Amino acid sequence: MKFFRLSYHRKISRFLRTLAFAFSVMTGSLSLFWTGYIHAGDSVVTPFSLVEQYRKLSRAELREIFFGRQTRWPDGSPLRVFVLPDKHPVHIRFAKEVLGIYPYQLRSAWDRMIYSGTGTPPVVVESLEQMKKQIRSTPGAIGYIEE
Repeated sequence: MKFFRLSYHRKISRFLRTLAFAFSVMTGSLSLFWTGYIHAGDSVVTPFSLVEQYRKLSRAELREIFFGRQTRWPDGSPLRVFVLPDKHPVHIRFAKEVLGIYPYQLRSAWDRMIYSGTGTPPVVVESLEQMKKQIRSTPGAIGYIEE
C-alpha cells in the first residue's frame, strides 16, 4: 500500500510540473532564448562593456564571467568584472532577469572563491555612474547598466 501512495504522489507531482511548464510557455513567462537584454517596465538591464566584439554574450557566457569561472577574454586579455552592491535593485534585477539566478547564489560563489583562495571576486562599485566610469577606464572590463 505504501508503494502505491508513493507512485501516486510521483504521478501527481509530474503532472503539476508539466502543467506549470505548459502555463509558463503559453503566457510567455518562460524565456527559451535570451536576446541580450531584458525589458522590465520602462527600463532595461543589460551587460556593459567597451570591448565591441564581446557585447553579444549568451546567458551561459555571462554566467561563466560573473561566477568567476572565466577570467580572460577569448583573445587572452584579462577580464575585470564590476558589480553593484548585493542589495542594489539593479544588481538584483541583473542576477534574476539576465543571469537567471538569485543574487545570493552569486554571493555564495564569490565567498567560496575568497575563502578557498581560488579567485578574486568582482569589484563592487557604489553607483551606476561609477560603474560606467570604472568600465571606461579599465581595459577588458565588463559590468551591467540600466538603460
